[in-house]
Order: sequence, then structure tokens, then C-alpha cells
Amino acid sequence: MPAAAPAGTYTLVVVSNRLPVDYEEAPDGTVTWRTSPGGLVTALEPLMRSSHGAWVGWPGVADRDFEPFENDGISLVPVRLTETDIEDYYEGFSNDTLWPLYHDVIAPPSFHRETWDAYVAVNRRFAASAVAVAAPGATVWVHDYQLQLVPRMLREARPDLVIGFFNHIPFPPYGIYAQLPWRKQILHGLLGADVIGFQRVADAGNFSQAVRRLFGYPTRGVVIDVPSGEDGDSRRVIAKHFPISIDAAAYDELARRPEIQARARQIREDLGNPKTLMLGVDRLDYTKGIGHRIKAFGELLADGRLSVEDVTLVQIASPSRERVSTYMALRDEIELAVGRLNGDFSTISHTAISYHHHSYPREEMVAMYLAADVMLVTALRDGMNLVAKEYVAVRFDVDGVLVLSEFAGAADELKQAILINPHDIDGTKDAMVRAVEMPKRERTRRMRSLRRKVAENDVAAWSASFLRALTGGAAVPAGIPDDLDAELESLARVENLLIALDFDGTLAPHVDHPEDARAVEGTREAVQALLDLPGVRVALVSGRALVSLQHVAQPQSSVLLTGSHGIEVQLDTPEIELNLLSSELEQLDILARVLGAISASVSGTTVERKPAGLALHTRLASEKGGQTAQRQAREQLSEQLPGLTVREGINVLEFSVRSSTKGDALQKLREYTGADRVFYAGDDVTDEDAFSVLGDDDLGLKIGQGATLARYRVRSPKEVTEVLIRIAALRSGQTS
Repeated sequence: MPAAAPAGTYTLVVVSNRLPVDYEEAPDGTVTWRTSPGGLVTALEPLMRSSHGAWVGWPGVADRDFEPFENDGISLVPVRLTETDIEDYYEGFSNDTLWPLYHDVIAPPSFHRETWDAYVAVNRRFAASAVAVAAPGATVWVHDYQLQLVPRMLREARPDLVIGFFNHIPFPPYGIYAQLPWRKQILHGLLGADVIGFQRVADAGNFSQAVRRLFGYPTRGVVIDVPSGEDGDSRRVIAKHFPISIDAAAYDELARRPEIQARARQIREDLGNPKTLMLGVDRLDYTKGIGHRIKAFGELLADGRLSVEDVTLVQIASPSRERVSTYMALRDEIELAVGRLNGDFSTISHTAISYHHHSYPREEMVAMYLAADVMLVTALRDGMNLVAKEYVAVRFDVDGVLVLSEFAGAADELKQAILINPHDIDGTKDAMVRAVEMPKRERTRRMRSLRRKVAENDVAAWSASFLRALTGGAAVPAGIPDDLDAELESLARVENLLIALDFDGTLAPHVDHPEDARAVEGTREAVQALLDLPGVRVALVSGRALVSLQHVAQPQSSVLLTGSHGIEVQLDTPEIELNLLSSELEQLDILARVLGAISASVSGTTVERKPAGLALHTRLASEKGGQTAQRQAREQLSEQLPGLTVREGINVLEFSVRSSTKGDALQKLREYTGADRVFYAGDDVTDEDAFSVLGDDDLGLKIGQGATLARYRVRSPKEVTEVLIRIAALRSGQTS
């Protein structure tokens, strides 16, 4: 972004429906502005202060004009909305048309031309306000579904701007989105942006599919080619997921304050000190699954699986869109269900559900999170759900259980939560009981993993990731899938990282003669870039003998080596660790005689000698000849040397006198390096042993086809090199 801007303009402008403040007027007429709670405010507050940017939005008061002002270090530019605007643009089109449509039609959307006209007019007003305060070449970041036309309006008025858009709610599948009468106009508006961000990979995919179906524009991964003129030129638009997060450190710091911990204890005492306190925190909205949660809890009490003497559910349902009829009906429905359940199960000393229809300040919410043994997030559809992340960030005691809907965006990251389908009431009930009964050790293991994920992917990482993409600094190589790139961003931020790599088929293509194998172009430079970074160790984990591996890989001296599936190890010393017993040496001699005889009788087979075994290669043999050689080897050696370890690879059968796997090698490397997280890439069946020992926060990458335990897959060694380059660039803070 430009270093300076003309007076009254800004190089970073954020545009959202609401300003991050609430208007308060005292009886004496004194006006004050209080920073408002909410996910977007929490996310952007630090960024706006550090960048001295401007925020454009409605101040929350209808039919009033306000001059631009500064609040808490942020320059605010108010946009005027009338009562009619609020009724038609906000409550009408935004929340009675787009909100239910984008949330999979959980409630039926309405389609009215009058509210669409109001939506267009108000979007134009927001765009004009942003244009007026944006410096030449400024970055303008537009937020959420209420302002989907603004990017195109900005581009038409100011082609010099760098324009980003982030959609905080889901984007529906094409079959649902296609119901919208103004579907093409919305897409056209969004495609005015340079980068369009979504919460989940599926949302970005749904958007790209809609663009293909309705406009026929070509899409390549996260890139959409949008025509930019009559001469056939096109403009590149990135549609990619950037899962939003929270200021995890701030929540952790609040939770450690003695007065908040004391308040948490008081909350439990006020509720009668139940053995288990369950908590639900939601806006009162039909997408949040509050009714499903209450139904499941009530059935557990009725079944006797939970007791009101032992378990209390606290449900906070903050007011939301109270003038919209659907929400008024929902409030009545929820309060009726709570009243019935309490009437059926509460006792004089214990209330089944403690229900609160109002909002609380952040400090009180942190105390609630600390007090709760189980957090229930049962959304039927949710873009992210930051409450889940807030609960995890608060639990510095590494305790508590998160029960999380798989339909919330947070489920993509918080995999150590108990994931549920909230429509499955029986499954939800089982999950709630499991959370109540979960042993302390398992609670700690899960929460530790969840906290690591939230801390690494905090709000600063989210905003930095989006802005890197927006300002041209995060171009992702075409060979790296979108979801994998998000994992690489997280991986690159850990303090101590181990990059462990198979060689044949991973860094080097398979060849007919193993001694001819060489890594693809650029691999050595990528490895060196990683080695130059603090906190990174690189290791080769191969089935080859170390002498052979050193010959073909020619690794840098600081690369750690394991060969023969972990039997040979060369760490930070020139010596190779290998100690074979005399009995094992005798077995090697027998093994060599048997395989030598078989290879001599079957054309195209070769035998490779390894320090603790031998390999029978059949790549050059005919299919029938290779099968015959391998069958004879298995039969003869099972009789003469029944204790051998046998591994089947691609066109190779290996026999070892000592049992060891690539998984053993990887665990040894992890222990030696003290790595916080491990990246492992491999292509072979033998690499599955390594994938099997990876932890939840580690990353496994499979090269090529075939069943695998790895979470991600690329096609070829060339793409592995691209991944290594990407990790180095992300870790060094550079762009690729």
C-alpha cells in the first residue's frame, strides 16, 4: 500500500454494514461511542489501529447525520440510513432474502423487488462513502453479505483501488443459490473484487461453480478469469477460503485474571454447584440449532441418562433482529420449550436450564466459558462460529469439552472437538453424554490440540493472510490445492518444524534403474531455503541404503538421513548408526543366495543389497515374470527364514533381518529434533507407516494415487517441490 495519503484519505479502508461502535446518549444530551462486541469488530480492531485506517459503516442510529470522527484510535466514516432503508435493505433483502438463502433455506427466503431496489441504493451509498475517503491506489476491504454489490461499484468508480471482499456467512450450493432472482447481479458485484474470501473451502467452491454456471468464466483452482474489456483481456480474481479467527491471546489473558476466575467460581455457586455445567452461547437465530440442543438435553433428562441434580444447561441467547417476524416467532418457540422443560424437570434447588435473553460484556463471557465444563455449539449452518474458538482460547487450564456441529466452519479446524450432526438428536445426545463422562486425560489431550490450533490461526494470521492475497503477495502455485495451502500457512508458523521426505517417487520420479534417480529441478534450492530458516530441520526418510541415498540425493550436510526404513541413521554426525548381530549377518548370507538364484532365473529382475536386508526389483521384468519372482521369493524365504520382515513397494519386494519401518524412523527424528509439528511426504505403501504415526496437528502429503492415511495429496514430485518452496516462503514472511 502507498506510504502516504492526501489529507482526509486513507490507504486502508474497511467497509461493513455497521461501524464498530454503539451510540449512547446520556440524559443531559452528552453523546458517547462505545466499542461494540462482535466477531468482525474483534477481528479487525487490532488491524485498524496498527494501520491507521478508516472504517465506513452505519453508526446504528437511523435518520441522523454524523460527521467522520475518531474512536479508540480508529477513524470512523458514518453512512446515513433511514428507517425505510433499515426495513427494506437490512431487515428485508439482507436478512429476509439473503440470510435464509445462504444458510441452506433453513427458513424460507422472500423475494421482493422493492427490497432489492433498496439493497442496490444502499450499496451505492456505501460505495460512494468509501470512494470519498480512499487514497489513490488504496486497499478497500468490504465485508459481508449486506454489501455484495459494493466491489463492482468501487471498481467502476475507481479502477486504481485494490478491492477485497470477505463473506462472513456461508455461500450456498448452486441449486440453492440459483433460486435468487438477482443471482447474476450479485455475482457481478462480487467479481468487482480482486480477492473474494470465504470461511470454508466448500463455500469458495460453491461460488466458483455459480460463476461457471451463470457466466461461463474459466476457473483454475482458486483463480477466476473475468473479462475486463472488449479486446479479450481478462482480470484475475481469487476466490479462496480464509477462515476467520479471534484475538486468542487477549482471551487467554482475560481468563488468567484472578477477578474473572473468582467470577467463574461464583457463577457455579449461583447455579448450585452442579457436577457438570453445560453452556450454549448464541444469537437468537434459527441457524444456531438452539431448539435442537434443548430437545436433546430434555430427552437426556427424561431418559435418566443425565440428572438435573448433576447437570445444568446455561443458555445465553442474545437478542437479534427483533423486529423480524421470523425471529419473534423463534423467541416465543425457544422460551416456550425452556419453560416446559424447566417445569418438567427442575427442582427447588436445581434448575434444568438457566436461560438468558440478553447480551453480556466480554469479561462476563470469559467467566462463563471458564465455569462451563461442556460448550455446546449445535449450529445447523454457520460460516465460522467464533464462540467455539473463544471457549478454547479461554481454557488455559487445558480442560473442558467442546461439542461442535460439523456444519459450522470452525469444524474444519477444530477437529479435536466432539463433532456432531445436530439434526441427529440421538447422536447429539450421545455426544453430550460422552462429553460429561470424558476422562480428564482425554479432555486435556483434546483441549491442548484445540488451543494450539486457535493460537496459531489467530485473528492476526487471518487478516495478514487475506491482505497478502489481496496485495498480490500470496499467489499459490497451481499444483497446491486450496485447502492444503491453508494448512501450510499454519504449519509454517510453528516454532520447531520437521520436514521429513521420502526420496524415490516423492522428490525424484521413479526410474527403471534406481541408481539413475535424481530429484526434480529446484528441489535442492527449496531444501536449502528451508535449512536457512531458524527452527526448521529437514530429513530424508528412505527405504534405500544410506550409501545409495547419499549417491542419488546428494543431500546438504545438515540434512538428517535415515535409510533402510530406519535401520540406518545419520544425524548431525558423519557416522552411520548400524549394529547387526552375528545371527543377522548369517541371515543376510542366506537371503542373498536365495534372491540371487531367483533373479538369475527371471529376466529383468535385480537384487539390491542393503545393510540389513535385500530388495528384489521387478520394474524391468514382464508382469508375469515379476509376479513369479516375487511369489518364489516369498515361498522360499518363508521356509528358510521365517522371521524376516517383508515389505511390498512399487515393483519391489524387500526383505529385512531387522524389523523397522519409516514410522519408527520418523518417531526417532521427531524425538531427536524436538519438533512441535511434522510435515511428511511420501508416495509408497511403506510411507503409510510414517503417515500412521503423525499426530493430529502434523501434515501428511501423499504423492500419486492409492489409498492413504495422509490428509492431502498431490500428483507428482514437481508439486512436492512447489510445496517446499511455499513453506519456506510462508515461514520467511516472503511471497511466492
